[in-house]
Amino acid sequence: MQKVRPIDLEVHSTPGHLINLAARGFERLSELRLKPLGFGVGYVPVLVAVKEGKANSQRDLARFARVEQPSMAQMLARLERDELVRRTPDPDDGRSSRISLTKRANARLPEACAVLFQGNREVLSDFTGVEAAQLIALLTRLIGSLDRVIAADAPRSRETRKYSKKGRVYGPPMPNAKSMHPKAKTPATVRIE
Repeated sequence: MQKVRPIDLEVHSTPGHLINLAARGFERLSELRLKPLGFGVGYVPVLVAVKEGKANSQRDLARFARVEQPSMAQMLARLERDELVRRTPDPDDGRSSRISLTKRANARLPEACAVLFQGNREVLSDFTGVEAAQLIALLTRLIGSLDRVIAADAPRSRETRKYSKKGRVYGPPMPNAKSMHPKAKTPATVRIE
């Protein structure tokens, strides 16, 4: 006869639950360190996308951040209130605005990124360089698998068709960099320094 483990133990050991706990931990750490700089944890990827020219409209930023447009509109309103972005009319489309960084955001963004990279280094300090590179590779692969499964399960609404192609849900590209861990012996895909 097969023993049945209590359901709570099974749930607490699933990859989804463990990744969720890790993500919430990273979010708490990042919020603690970014708040004194006037940044929220969700601000940095959006500001970096604007700075690097990956997105300059609300629609593009929503797609990049993998959030709905109303959520991005709220974030942009907060960023504008905090004087980190400004909106100007899009000369090609009178219905939309172009988003750009303010001097204040440009001045503070490097320090905010440094704070996030430092937190990643501290959290991964107990990992070898190879382990950290493997973790990044596995998480990147997991995100791709999630995109595939979500695309297969999602109702094929107009919005879904607009943002997916051949089973791939489009969102922000994974960052590229030379090293993701100070002890890394192999190249990695995410820079944390």
